[in-house]
Amino acid sequence: MRIATWNINGVKARAEGLERWLRDEDAPDLAVLQEIKSTDEAFPRALVEDAGYTLHTHGQKGFNGVALCSKVPLEDVAFGLPGDDADEQARYIEATAIGERDAVRVCGLYLPNGNPAPGPKYDYKLAWMERLHARAEALLAEETPFLMCGDWNVLPQDIDVARPQVMKDDALMLPPTRAAWRRLVNLGLTEAFRARHPGQPGHYSYWDYQGGAFDRNHGLRIDHFLLSPAVADAMTGCTIQADMRARDKPSDHVPVWLDLDI
Repeated sequence: MRIATWNINGVKARAEGLERWLRDEDAPDLAVLQEIKSTDEAFPRALVEDAGYTLHTHGQKGFNGVALCSKVPLEDVAFGLPGDDADEQARYIEATAIGERDAVRVCGLYLPNGNPAPGPKYDYKLAWMERLHARAEALLAEETPFLMCGDWNVLPQDIDVARPQVMKDDALMLPPTRAAWRRLVNLGLTEAFRARHPGQPGHYSYWDYQGGAFDRNHGLRIDHFLLSPAVADAMTGCTIQADMRARDKPSDHVPVWLDLDI
């Protein structure tokens, strides 16, 4: 099963690119999208369904929003991260993807940016990460094979950013952010890309539109897969599709791919 996570930065702005990507010869079996910036009703469903995918969205007008586009059967689709019934931001979706032999619980997320920090937006980011930690603990306790993927807005290490000194006061790499990330990983989860590409700098999944960032490779690696032990054992590859950033009308993020033998 090939799973891809991609922050498309607006489904309407990226409709043509999304359609071409879903119709590529190596299109994903399951695409986990973030920042669709669309209500459920306004999402261009035909674009996805005509390419052979079923679609589940958790949308919000003009902001946030996550979606699952799947060629494999999905069961028990759920919307919203547990732990705060008052949270109205559309940032989380879950479903069980059924492989040929095994199933995996796929948790798609768009983690809050948190800037400016300190401040209420950063407090919300850290609280959201605590809720995500609780969800991971619950899935581990159930012995459910699962993965968490999406735009994490977290730079785990300095090698995940081209210019660490420029970002040192940013919410994406402040010490409490990195500590919350490590608490998740220390539950026994595997960060897929680093497991396959340990210690390698220069790999990024986001480049700002300003200042020729992509041409200079002034990027950030903030789109990640975290895998439970059973899913980590099934991983056969994890790559970043950096060439997508050079296409017409690109998102500022590119897809990250996970290959599983399930």
